[in-house]
Amino acid sequence: MQGSMIAVAKRAAGSGAELVPVPIPAPGPCEVLVKVRATAICGTDVHIFRWDKWAAGRIKPPLIFGHEFSGEVVETGPGVTKLNVGDYVSAESHIPCGSCYVCKNGQKHICADLKILGVDTQGCFAEYAVIPEACAWRNEPSLPLHIAAIQEPLGNAVYTVMEANVPGKRTLIFGDGPAGLFATGVARAAGAGPIWLAGTFNFALAIGKTMGADRTFNVRSPGVDVVRSVLDDTHGTGADVVIEMSGAPKAIAEGFSALRKGGTFVAFGIPSDRITLDLNNDVIFKGATIIGINGRLMFRTWLQMANLLNSGRLDPSPVVTHQIGLREFQKGFDLMTAPERTCGKVVMIP
Repeated sequence: MQGSMIAVAKRAAGSGAELVPVPIPAPGPCEVLVKVRATAICGTDVHIFRWDKWAAGRIKPPLIFGHEFSGEVVETGPGVTKLNVGDYVSAESHIPCGSCYVCKNGQKHICADLKILGVDTQGCFAEYAVIPEACAWRNEPSLPLHIAAIQEPLGNAVYTVMEANVPGKRTLIFGDGPAGLFATGVARAAGAGPIWLAGTFNFALAIGKTMGADRTFNVRSPGVDVVRSVLDDTHGTGADVVIEMSGAPKAIAEGFSALRKGGTFVAFGIPSDRITLDLNNDVIFKGATIIGINGRLMFRTWLQMANLLNSGRLDPSPVVTHQIGLREFQKGFDLMTAPERTCGKVVMIP
């Protein structure tokens, strides 16, 4: 396909982004060109937009960023065998090499040479995007575009919660960003209970209630003590499962304190620096299981997520609080970076 398109790009090092005209990309071998119908802003995109220390060390402009989207296949490259023009797809943002030891061990999501769409390759904040056929997930036709676009981050939550084996277990979730809110909904759909959610914004915690939290805590409010409250609710035993989605050192410390002996701690949130952990009392003497989560399983998580969505047991729509045009990208990033956050997931429509 020839012609030009608009895209949100980081043209040079520094904060911000620009809406620029660029050529429509051509799919290479085993790749497909997708007409982007909806794309969502992720925390990683905020890092790139702000141009923080991580972005400065990882991103190589010029780059069209963005990695969460849904759309329609409009062209296929040589060697594509399973997708057809007209297919309705979403993207698995992890692009594995497929040949390293880790990939061959069935762990493509943590490939030793992993590339990320919109980070290491040109992304989807555009009217069209190219992705490997191997990273395209075919959606049910009835799935709304904005829900199909947020399956990548929703899949993080599905993977996190399912690894914790939460059915019938008392579950404490830290983090009221989209990841924590999605995790709350998945935990409820999977049969966890009771569910506690700790966060920092009343707007987001209200969404958490809608997603299935039995009790919420705003950790910035005077007198709030998450650990004491959970221990009181469990007669001093503690939570069976702690799901850490924020990366905040205080949340990590409180999570281990609230975890019962023999409980499971699942770590997804990324701390900004190294943390201190009392290995003796928090892990060894407590007999705790710690599970680290990166991305989604390719493609077991997608199958589980599709089943939850198609069955109606999981409805992530309350987390999607804004839908705006791609040309309004600055508004989206302003919402995502506001000191007092009043948004969940922001979806942009090209």
